[in-house]
Amino acid sequence: MKDIKTTVRNPWLWIPTLYFFEGIPYFLVNNISVLMFAKLGVPNGQMALFTSLLYLPWTFKFLWSPFVDIVRTKRWWIISMQAVMALAFIVLALTLPHPEANLVSGGQTPMSLFTFTLILFIFAAFASATHDIAADGFYMLAQSQSSQAAFVGVRSTFYRLANVFGNGVIVAVAGILETKTGNIPLSWQITIGGTALLLFVLTMYHTFAVPRPKEDMPRQTSGESGSAGRIFSEFGRTVKTYFSKNGVWLAVIFMLCYRLPEALALKMCTPFLVASREAGGLGMQTTQVGLAYGTIGVIALLAGGILGGVTASRVGLKKCIWWMAAALALPCSVYVYLALCQPQSFAVISAAVAFDQFGYGFGFTAYMLYMMYFAEGEYKTSHYAFCTCFMALSMMIPGMFAGYLQEAVGYAGFFWLVMVCCIATFAVTAVASRKIDPEYGKK
Repeated sequence: MKDIKTTVRNPWLWIPTLYFFEGIPYFLVNNISVLMFAKLGVPNGQMALFTSLLYLPWTFKFLWSPFVDIVRTKRWWIISMQAVMALAFIVLALTLPHPEANLVSGGQTPMSLFTFTLILFIFAAFASATHDIAADGFYMLAQSQSSQAAFVGVRSTFYRLANVFGNGVIVAVAGILETKTGNIPLSWQITIGGTALLLFVLTMYHTFAVPRPKEDMPRQTSGESGSAGRIFSEFGRTVKTYFSKNGVWLAVIFMLCYRLPEALALKMCTPFLVASREAGGLGMQTTQVGLAYGTIGVIALLAGGILGGVTASRVGLKKCIWWMAAALALPCSVYVYLALCQPQSFAVISAAVAFDQFGYGFGFTAYMLYMMYFAEGEYKTSHYAFCTCFMALSMMIPGMFAGYLQEAVGYAGFFWLVMVCCIATFAVTAVASRKIDPEYGKK
């Protein structure tokens, strides 16, 4: 194999931008697309079904993750996937359809009009999931253990900033353009195009800034015939050992059902906020949604997650799981209040959204810790990857049907159904909590 010139870079030059980049496509595909299609007049049923299917690449990325190791270097995958994503969003912006104004205002735009847009979202989703695999592996290869530990907080912070940027800044820009132009499709076209150009600039920067560590080599070389076969064999073994674990089906049910109320509510939150008051929504402007849900709500979500981590480290998972289950499920009741009372105060709406998101952040800590607890053992890393598959399914499957449920019973009825689903959260918590080691999670 031809020798590749190795380079070393200060981690500050590439880790912040790498993880900021990593977050933007994820939030564009899974969050911002929901609001964009809702604003373009796609009915909630079709919108929720097709945007939920966009979770699939993250659900099944473990299937092709071994081959990221044996085909090319991780650096090559990072730069290539960034270029693919930037190109996909540029093409998406250039080809975004402009439905007729009466279809947009009446919420009757067929999703079939956006077939090519969905194909591009899927393309970007697969590239983003592959980028995640390569970036996380590269993070460990390109640094010493001490540097990895020192920058884990930086990595997490910039990924979270991408959340604020995506759900807050991008949405707010789209809203400002809607107000100035009066043309919703054009506003989103410009917004997505501007974001794509930002991704392109970051890709060009990473071409030079991301180092070339000597450890970053593909696992299969011309003299290592059979490497792919060994990977397949090892993959099969990890699957077998995962599904042979004691209590595996209970764990799977827990992972699928614990977040059921939030999984349903999450898909309909932004459509509810922007829907007209006559349709049962709150009639908020897109800019207001970017501030209330994408900025204040995200900050509350992060604060809840931090508090959840501190709490779990002090008392352990077993003692706090019930409090966390309640924090995740019960704050969804704020949407019942919002749907029934339809307040006009931005402060009231923002406070309600922040309360729900704080509870979700706090309650989600138990879910993450449970996955880590169940994954313990010889194949910890691979088994945790399987757990994340079920984590993605727990959001994708309820989301597929959320829009049709809302169309059938209205927003108030839908959020009452969300509260009924809290029973599932408490039921699986009651069973799972019995098998948790009382000391797990404590410092």
